[in-house]
Amino acid sequence: MKYPKGIKKQPNIVNAPIKYGNRGMSLENDLNLTNEYYRNLDIAYIYKKPTPIKITKVDYPSRKEAIIKEAFFQMPSTTDYNGIYNGCYIDFEAKETTSRSSFPLANIHHHQIEHMRHIIEHHGICFLIVRFTVLNKTYLLLAKDLLSFIKLNNRKSIPLSYFQKYGYLLKETLTIRVDYLAIIEKIYGGILYDKKCTVKK
Repeated sequence: MKYPKGIKKQPNIVNAPIKYGNRGMSLENDLNLTNEYYRNLDIAYIYKKPTPIKITKVDYPSRKEAIIKEAFFQMPSTTDYNGIYNGCYIDFEAKETTSRSSFPLANIHHHQIEHMRHIIEHHGICFLIVRFTVLNKTYLLLAKDLLSFIKLNNRKSIPLSYFQKYGYLLKETLTIRVDYLAIIEKIYGGILYDKKCTVKK
């Protein structure tokens, strides 16, 4: 896969490939390793967002130790990951489901959906990654297609067939576990962005 401005994967770079000893990794672990791979090759800088927590009670059993006894979520979290790729803002949510046939919309909160809507309005690249763990299949669904489904349907879940029709199956390779940027490349076809990171026609 070719990246914008002539940047390509460099399989011969020392320590670039990531080995996966644990084949039962969670989607979050897979994405964290994938993002590490992107950073190692200077392709993109995308990170998991920290959960905003306010600590209200801490015990100090010794000078070198601190134990958090009480804390609460300071504000609702938005999406799981964000960062920069080829000068454009990337933002996405990652979820897993044990269902064989659908993804429950209850897994995404209203404020997260609104956050995705705002990212699209401001010309960011936004999407949802869903892993059907029993099927061992992982899909990327653009936020615009997620919002379209919610707008046009009264269902409480998105059927697998919708992901198969409108989403993109993420394939595992020897060097990278969830190469979602390969899909972004495919969707936007060469990615020639203007200052607002929208595809030039």
